[in-house]
Amino acid sequence: MSIANEAVVELIKAGIPDAQVVVDGDGYKYQAEVVSSVFAGLNKVKRHQKVYATVNDVIVSGELHALTLVALTPEEKAAA
Repeated sequence: MSIANEAVVELIKAGIPDAQVVVDGDGYKYQAEVVSSVFAGLNKVKRHQKVYATVNDVIVSGELHALTLVALTPEEKAAA
């Protein structure tokens, strides 16, 4: 059982409404870049916790097995 990339995007956007999200995955491993102003002032661990909270249900259910994250503020993304 796996989840579509677009479904992962929608879950993240539901929990972080201003997020710009790009997800790439093969049904087993997924990579996500999440850009949001909500990450301002947060360290990497706190940023990842915010994103993982949005997809926790599908992780627990086994639909989403592995998620690699890059979580940036809009300013960090612009500077990259």
